[in-house]
Amino acid sequence: MHPLHEITRRQFFGRSAGLGIGGAALASILNAQTGPAGPLHSAYTGLHFPAKAKRVIYLYMAGGPSQVDLFDHKPQLAKLDGQPIPDSFIQGERFAFIKGVPKILASPHTFKQYGQSGATISNLLPGLQSIADDVTFIKSMHTTQFNHSPAQIYLSTGFQIPGRPSFGSWLTYGIGSDSKDLPAFVVMLSGSSQPDGGTACWSSGFLPTVHQGVPFRKQGDPILFVSDPPGMAAATQRRSLDLINGLNRAELADVNDPEIATRIAAYEMAYKMQTSVPDLQDLSKEPESIHKMYGTTPGQPSFANNCLLARRLVERGVRFVQLFHRDWDTHGANLNDDIVNKLPAVCRETDGPAAALVKDLKQRGLLDDTLIIWAGEFGRTPVNEGRGGVKFLGRDHHPKAFTVWLAGGGVKPGQTIGATDEIGYNVAENPVAVHDLHATAMQLLGIDHKRLTYRFQGRDFRLTDVEGNVVKQLLA
Repeated sequence: MHPLHEITRRQFFGRSAGLGIGGAALASILNAQTGPAGPLHSAYTGLHFPAKAKRVIYLYMAGGPSQVDLFDHKPQLAKLDGQPIPDSFIQGERFAFIKGVPKILASPHTFKQYGQSGATISNLLPGLQSIADDVTFIKSMHTTQFNHSPAQIYLSTGFQIPGRPSFGSWLTYGIGSDSKDLPAFVVMLSGSSQPDGGTACWSSGFLPTVHQGVPFRKQGDPILFVSDPPGMAAATQRRSLDLINGLNRAELADVNDPEIATRIAAYEMAYKMQTSVPDLQDLSKEPESIHKMYGTTPGQPSFANNCLLARRLVERGVRFVQLFHRDWDTHGANLNDDIVNKLPAVCRETDGPAAALVKDLKQRGLLDDTLIIWAGEFGRTPVNEGRGGVKFLGRDHHPKAFTVWLAGGGVKPGQTIGATDEIGYNVAENPVAVHDLHATAMQLLGIDHKRLTYRFQGRDFRLTDVEGNVVKQLLA
């Protein structure tokens, strides 16, 4: 065989251009992780236009929070409670679990207006009531998916099938990180289980794997093997790492594979994290007033602890922090699965810490350029699921209309965008799709969602695929 035929396309470009794509990838990765900017003072000003937000904290309420029990007050539900829903609403409808013609279900919870904005909020969310004028509600969200796993992946990646990069991966691919010794994209889990969509919710997809989310564990070392094994001196570990990286660099120079660059950067980051992560995790350094505000207990895993850790992460320059809490599924199959007992319990776990996070960032001057997103993958039906004839009150999955809220990072506060019909079944005003939410978040981060692309399998991909419109009303 002619020697030219033995050279791969990747090797050809690497050897003929002088600087292989693997070498370029390594330089890019290392520069992104060790840039000149320091914590709290991001040098980032925008990729395509001036950025209002420089980092994101995404409070992902996995399971589907019930918007008609938390945000979207519908007095008509009380008037029609127990009556079969009109056929005009459900003709041709496909539910996840409901069989037959369901009955309208009034909320067992009460609503009032709060703040100067007059935001309507349930009695289950006293924390949110206290920051009503700092947030903006979108009550006209809708999605294409009605089962947990594809809906969670869709909200995370803009596509319902695993394999696409997540929002955090796209962001770190586009603008890197300000942190020198922590990952650019950190994931933390709380609740009874991990998201149904699993690691696909923070996957880097076809982007280089350095951009995938790094999950911190609930107990023990937040990352496996971050502590030195017994008998391993720091100097010995450094020599071992230098030897391994030397071998990897030699292989990188030969084959120019970007994944080798990712491996080198991962080893270096892991070494730095042996110092940075224990300091990050030590919540005992926080004053008692902060623990009281968040409701945290050092050493006990919780959504509250994760909210406090999220603040500490963004203070240290981490670009994207995603907190998943997987307990919002309220079908009404039993006492631990209904909107009378389970929903209030989940609100008690999450409402206070989420509000504390907004207040804490605000008092530290970080809210103005930190975008906070609170969202679940879909909402709940305004009808009772009535699974198996049980008497407990619960609601099925509802992709046609749900509510999210945002704060900080260039969001115009004190607004309610969009509306649903008289029973909260369909969007009636200003519909906002998942791709629209992504496009708007990108806009706030100084990124044109149509221009941040990655070529894969012969075409240019982006987070918003071929859709997405910026919700201009949301912008300050």
